[in-house]
Amino acid sequence: MEHPPARAWFRFYAELNDHLAPDQQYQTIERSFFVPGSVKDAIESFGVPHTEVELILINGDSADFSHVVRDGDRVAVYPVFESIDVRSELRVRPQPLRDLKFVLDVHLGKLAAYLRMLGFDAEYANSATDPELVRIASSQQRVLLTRDRGLLMHTAVTRGYWLRQTESRRQLAEVIRRFDLAAAARPFTRCMTCNSALRPADRTEVLHRIPPRTAELHDQFLECSGCGRVYWQGSHYRRMRRWIDVLLQCDLK
Repeated sequence: MEHPPARAWFRFYAELNDHLAPDQQYQTIERSFFVPGSVKDAIESFGVPHTEVELILINGDSADFSHVVRDGDRVAVYPVFESIDVRSELRVRPQPLRDLKFVLDVHLGKLAAYLRMLGFDAEYANSATDPELVRIASSQQRVLLTRDRGLLMHTAVTRGYWLRQTESRRQLAEVIRRFDLAAAARPFTRCMTCNSALRPADRTEVLHRIPPRTAELHDQFLECSGCGRVYWQGSHYRRMRRWIDVLLQCDLK
């Protein structure tokens, strides 16, 4: 006699529903199976990257990704909590997801520059392969930002986020809100080109690297400690400063 399949019920909360099919969002989903597997595999079978999961409750108890789903289990899956400290309940990773270091895939160059402009450590290379991104995210404990869900499903990646927005400025606002970064921003302290820290530069030492007109109008400069690029507070700086102030003030309210 053939045995009936086992059944388990899953419920995904908050923005994790963005990954689900429309008819599965914001409701309990039944899943049938003949062979028990890990809850990580079950979660990702719905299209939800494990990197966006902060807390898993199975029948009310916190579980890690290796927990085997059994017949009759009820699984509740939560994203990162912004206002509730759940560290005592965490089982999916040794530390919370929050980390102010990022690595971005090859399609997110503008977002990388914007994050650096706000002072955040954002690794980016337009030639980086998927294996390289996975290695950097894992070895350097960086949050992997991408529009590729499959990239976030690599077991070695423990911190990552799938961007919902497609336009770079909207993506920046999304990342700031998602990781609660507004209060931690330190604008214009990091090089937008190479990601190194900026330092004050002596005017006489950078004169040969800036336009003559700029040298006449400004006497304060910053220099990149990595690539040597020189920055000053010109009209572009003032425009970006106004945009940043509005962006951060909205998220601090």
